[in-house]
Amino acid sequence: MDIKGKRVLITGGSSGIGFALAAVLGHKGARLVITGRRADVVMGAAASLRKAGVECFPVVADVSTEAGREATIAGALEGLGGIDVLVNNAGGVRAGKLEITTEAEIRAMIEVDLVAPILLTRLALVHLRKSPRGLIINVASGIALIGMPFYTTYAAAKAGLARFGEALRRELIGDDIHVLTVYPGATDTPMMRTSHAGPELGFTRESAREVADAIAAGIEDDAWEIIRGGEARSQMIALNRDDPAALDARIAGIKDALAEAVRDHAAL
Repeated sequence: MDIKGKRVLITGGSSGIGFALAAVLGHKGARLVITGRRADVVMGAAASLRKAGVECFPVVADVSTEAGREATIAGALEGLGGIDVLVNNAGGVRAGKLEITTEAEIRAMIEVDLVAPILLTRLALVHLRKSPRGLIINVASGIALIGMPFYTTYAAAKAGLARFGEALRRELIGDDIHVLTVYPGATDTPMMRTSHAGPELGFTRESAREVADAIAAGIEDDAWEIIRGGEARSQMIALNRDDPAALDARIAGIKDALAEAVRDHAAL
């Protein structure tokens, strides 16, 4: 897909991967709507993008609510006149042992990481069908491919998002709407600030800009998935598929240290 001139809606576009992607796509000529829950952050991000020469419209909305999803679509139509690309990027996480994770935290992760993208996509489809060629991008997580301890609900929600995208891609064959699933690894974003897991625990971070550049390349190449993390991640995925017991043994050796490193990891 040629990015120039495309009308792009990015949820969670005011920081992290979403903001970096907005900057990359904007500089390639896309017209943008970015959304987020915090008005000051969303407005500041949009102003920063416009100052850099990017056409960008802000929408303050919580996509985990019905009203927020409706406002998001309405804002995109008002600002852009239509939608060519929907990026389901907004997300939240709360790490920790399952039995001490509250029901409210569990439900919040499922709502924002899985239910919201499904329902927002459903609302957007009628508008994507009016595009000469539509695209849906779901930002999942490397944890959707390799379930990590202390991220049980997050892993479930992101794996659900990945399979949602795969099923929808096949459902839309022949409809000129493509679906791309992105699996970022540990990324240096505000969402990761409360996590202290480093390379020694398998969390080697890369910049949000590197992930955004990879997504832009995937858009241009009509890719159907993007997996970040390099060769080390590829080897771990292969081991998880071919000999999961071996990966269990490897994780057992770091489990206590990982529990301590991520016990305060929360961004909901």
